[in-house]
Amino acid sequence: MASPKSPAPGRKTRPQSKSGARSDTKFGVNPAPRSGAKPAPKSAGKPASKPAPKAGARPGTGARSAASAKPSTGTRATPRSTPRTSPAPRAAAPARKSKPGGQTGERLQKILAAAGVASRRACEEVILEGRVQVNGVTITELGTRANPGRDEITVDLQPIQREAIVHILMNKPKGYVTTVKDDEGRPTVMALLSGVPARVYPVGRLDFNSEGLLLLTNDGELAKLLTDPESHVPKIYLVKVHRMPKPETLDEFRGGFRLNGRMLKPCGIEIFEKADNPWLKVTLVEGKNQQIRRMFAAVGHPVSKLRRIQFGPLDDPTLKPGEWRFLKPQEIVALKSL
Repeated sequence: MASPKSPAPGRKTRPQSKSGARSDTKFGVNPAPRSGAKPAPKSAGKPASKPAPKAGARPGTGARSAASAKPSTGTRATPRSTPRTSPAPRAAAPARKSKPGGQTGERLQKILAAAGVASRRACEEVILEGRVQVNGVTITELGTRANPGRDEITVDLQPIQREAIVHILMNKPKGYVTTVKDDEGRPTVMALLSGVPARVYPVGRLDFNSEGLLLLTNDGELAKLLTDPESHVPKIYLVKVHRMPKPETLDEFRGGFRLNGRMLKPCGIEIFEKADNPWLKVTLVEGKNQQIRRMFAAVGHPVSKLRRIQFGPLDDPTLKPGEWRFLKPQEIVALKSL
């Protein structure tokens, strides 16, 4: 039996495994790759790996990577769908009261005026005085909104209630103040009312010594319209003055009179009854405090009597001083159309 050939001089022999068997592909055994070494190519004609992309090439061009490649058609894996369990129905949460100061609801002074607390302007003063609470929180900021159907609104800790809208025409006598309450303890026009199913308040002013037609209501929107200086609601007065003014003086009133450095709007003036102390018919479209008395006093003709005989479209010569009545529907329509 021939002995195995010895290796040629200078050639290294392949390392043998610990078991003594040669590690050679000839016997169908692939050698284990060394650490860090690339695995041997599967076939002689194919490159072991694809060439690296050129510098500057955009990633993702050319062939897609194996990780991002779509699965072949027909062998697409369908993800397992996890059955959903519908959540148990929650119990209905109790209705919460809104926090005051949000963007929803109505302005607080509007709600108070609609409830008959006072006029819109007077309600603003009530808020600034810290007398109003919404859900137990005292409100002192104008513009705060609330929901009258959901929020608990109190004035002086007394809850307010929505009331039916009421419109009253009164012939105010002398010796009464046109306010709901007077700090000096003088009688107010509210003392002349009885059996009214709502809390009303006077719209506009008639001073203590003046008399005539006065509107009282809890309609805040209408009250705001009638007292707005831009509405120019005409009010007609009979005025008894000391001595007859000169024609040029009356013309000065008709053209716009300057009082205490401020120009007043033109007013209509007619001679209603001639006498040494005549009655004049004066029409105003603005309502400054005691405007007529101050105007005539400034030109040397003080007022001794003043009576308002018309407020916008409202007049009633049969209504005696101290009497009042509810407005007729057509009168309310006429007021709101101003």
